[in-house]
This record gives sequence, structure tokens and C-alpha cells, in this order.
Amino acid sequence: MEFQKLTRRQMLGLTGMAGLASLTGIAADASPQPAQKRPRIACLVTYWGAPRSHADWIITKLLDGYWWEGAHTPSRVDVVSVYIHQLEESGLGQKICKSKNIPIFQTVGEAVTLGQKELAVDGVVIVAEHGEYPTNLKGQWMLPRWWIYQQVVRVFEQSKRSVPVFNDKHLSISWDEAKWMFDKSRALNFPLTGGSSIPTYFRKPEIELAIDTPIKASIVVGDAADEGALFHCVDVLQAFVERRKGGETGVRSVQCIRGPETWKWTERNPWAARLLESVRTSFDLKPGHFQEIASPNVCIVEYNDGTKAAVYSGRDVTWTYAAEIEGRKDPTIVSMPGWPGPFSQYHASNSQPHWITEMMVTKQEPFNAERLLLSTGIVAYNMESNWENGRYSAIGRRIETPFMNMRYHSTRGAQFSKGERPPNTPYIRGFAE
Repeated sequence: MEFQKLTRRQMLGLTGMAGLASLTGIAADASPQPAQKRPRIACLVTYWGAPRSHADWIITKLLDGYWWEGAHTPSRVDVVSVYIHQLEESGLGQKICKSKNIPIFQTVGEAVTLGQKELAVDGVVIVAEHGEYPTNLKGQWMLPRWWIYQQVVRVFEQSKRSVPVFNDKHLSISWDEAKWMFDKSRALNFPLTGGSSIPTYFRKPEIELAIDTPIKASIVVGDAADEGALFHCVDVLQAFVERRKGGETGVRSVQCIRGPETWKWTERNPWAARLLESVRTSFDLKPGHFQEIASPNVCIVEYNDGTKAAVYSGRDVTWTYAAEIEGRKDPTIVSMPGWPGPFSQYHASNSQPHWITEMMVTKQEPFNAERLLLSTGIVAYNMESNWENGRYSAIGRRIETPFMNMRYHSTRGAQFSKGERPPNTPYIRGFAE
């Protein structure tokens, strides 16, 4: 029998430990090193279809690997259970799970316990971003993120142990729910991450701001036409401004202005006007380009340390961050260009599954979960700003947020994709189309 065809167990049975030592060079009294266990993941989703569902973008990469640093990276986790809230509408999800022999459970609790009485997985991925769900009067999409999360927490509490949780995009439409979700992660001591995939997308130029950069003011320009799109922009903002001198201090106030009043506010705030103009000229757009948008809006953010920021809804600049930095003559501008859209799914989102996997393997948050909570709160109060006592106003009220006093000092390194972009190919679905 050839040596390379023997398993370790077979070798031990034939030779004993001493014989194994002579074959492999392992000391006879050395303790065997167990292979690293692949984390078992439960995926809990609202809707799994193509080409528009985040579930299809994210989970298939956890199954088949993803593109990172210019090469395909094999999966390092095992998806062992799935729950789909809108199961009947999720034909693609059903088909993929069948081809991969992954059970679809009828409840959240069954998915994370594998049908038993206690927690039976090593990590939880919640993707509650798509499906047929209503939108409220304020424009918030009423996706059941909190509803799914709280059922996971219930199993953690009953089992007296917890595992890392990823929650796609913002935590909830409600600050109270989002804060509860964050607080539970701290009380039960489990890593929590989530947010937008855009802060970790390819950048031009390929730079990250240094820790303790003296940022005075920032803007982000991108598609912010609705709540979901705005969150991408706000999360990009937070990924940059958390690196400012002294670290994150929390948010003092949030305000939303819509329509032509957007430009009147910009005129009264020269710092914002200068940064917006720097973005326009960097893309070589004609004067007045952003003012031609049919439905302009700006989300205005004041931080507790006096730092100022604004998020503008704009077009033809993908997602672009611009900052006024003390000691620098010209604004610093970083864009996240070339996102291919939902019909190029393999190409679209790879860095996020990488950091999901890193958290599941290392049990460490890839960035401070406080950032996710602040991004959630900014978006929630932006949507609240234009409404008071059931009445709408284009000039939203300035909402003071003393409770958003999250403080932390980021120490993370660069997390965005670099190198050659992935081939524009479909997923490896495990079955013929």
C-alpha cells in the first residue's frame, strides 16, 4: 500500500505512535494537533432570488468562495442551515439549498438549533434586505431585521452561549430596536458586524486615511434617493470619519433637507459648498451638475467634537468621499468606482463575505460595531427629520441626539478590495441553469 493513501488513523493502527514518528518525523511524545474546525453557519434571510437579492450575493460566496486580493478564495465556513421568511417566493434559494444538501428550516429557532433544543451553530448570518414588505409614511422599508435578530438572541439566552452575528446593512429602522440589538451583543458577549458592502469595495485612489487624521469636515456624494441607498452613503461616511483625530465621539444632531432648499443650505455653509465643488471638478462634470438632480436632498450630521458632515444625493460619481483635512491645501477625495450593478452579482460584492468569514473564523469584529449603530441611527433620524406630528416638511427639523454618544478609537487597518477585479462570471451554483 502506498504511504500517501493511508489516513492518520490507519497509520496509527498499523505502526503505533512510535512507527508514525519514524515515518513523519513527529516526536513520539508530541501531542497531536487537531485540524482547525470550519465554523458552521446558519443563514437567515427574508428573500432569496436573483438577480436583486442580497441573500444571493452573500450566501453563495460563503458556499463557493469569493474574490479577494486579486484571486479566488475558497470558502472557509460551512453553511449548515437556512431559514427563508418568504420561502414560496424564493425559488432560487430553494434550488441552491437542494443542490448543496442544506436543510431549510421553518423557523429561525430551528435553523440556529438545527432542530434541537439548544444553539448548534458557530455563527449566524442575517440577510433581511429584500422581499415584498411595506414602506411606512416616512419612507422606511419595514424589513424584519429586528424580528429575526431577537429570535436568535432568545436561543442564545436559553442556551447560555452565543456566537458571532452578521446583520446585512442597518440594524433596524428604529433607534430603540437598533440600540437593543447592539446592547444585547455586549451583554451576551458576541461579535457583531454588518452594514454596507461599499466601504470595503474597490477605491480610487487605493488609500485609507491614517488613524487620527485631523478631519475638519466631510461630505459623501452618491445615490441617496431612498432609505436603503442613503445607508450605503452614510456607512461610507462613518468608515472614514471614525479615523479622525481623537477617534469617534458620537453624533450631536441629524437633519434632512429636501428639494431646492438643499442648495440654499449649501450656500449658507461654505465648507460643504467647497467640498461638493471639489467632487464636481474631480469628475470633470459641468458647473451646476448636481443642482440639476430632480429630487435633491442632503443629510446633515454634527458630531460631538464639532466635526461637520453632509451626505448629498448625486449622480455620475458612484460613491465619493471628500474631506477637508487640517494642514492640507486641497480636499482629500476617495471614490468607490465601477460597481457593476445587480446583474453582475459575482463581481459586485466580494469583500463583505471576506470580512464575514474573518469574523466567523477569528471571532473578532472586523470593525467596531459602534460604527454600525451610529450609521443606523443617522439614517433613522434622517428619515424622521422631515416629519413631526404627522406633517411633512421639506426643511426637516434638526434632531438632537445626545443618546448617540458612542465613543471609540478605531485601530483597524485598510479593509477595501485591491488588485485585479474578479472576472465577470456567474456564481458556481451547483446545478445547470
